[in-house]
Amino acid sequence: MEVGRVEKVDLREIWKNEAKDFIPWLEDNIEVLSESLGMKHKSAEREKRVGTLKADILTEDDFNRPVVIECQFGRSDHDHLGKILTYMTNLDCKTAIWICTDPRPEHIAAVNYLNETTPLDISFYLVKLEAIRIIGLVTRASVQYN
Repeated sequence: MEVGRVEKVDLREIWKNEAKDFIPWLEDNIEVLSESLGMKHKSAEREKRVGTLKADILTEDDFNRPVVIECQFGRSDHDHLGKILTYMTNLDCKTAIWICTDPRPEHIAAVNYLNETTPLDISFYLVKLEAIRIIGLVTRASVQYN
């Protein structure tokens, strides 16, 4: 059996630009996120308008309920947390997924708090996005969530 060596890869080696490269890739490959979170997503729509703002992706779960996805390369910040809450409210979403490459402990705590204190039918996910290369085998992106 051949075993490859794993090394982390800067996301920008795979997707040069979050908005122009990663988000379209995620829209076309939404099942990768679905499998990682153990949920199904249907029909992803990119740049869903919310007034003068645009949510990165709006998709639907198995029950045809809207799910908002906000993506962020880099450290998590208050701006993106605010975007998630704004999009959820205006798009009547019960589920929000925040994909980030470097979630701060404070934002992990905030998402955990929201999950503990909001009604049971509302869910927040903070997904850590990483890319790895397996030397000698294949290159693959992986996601983790808290």
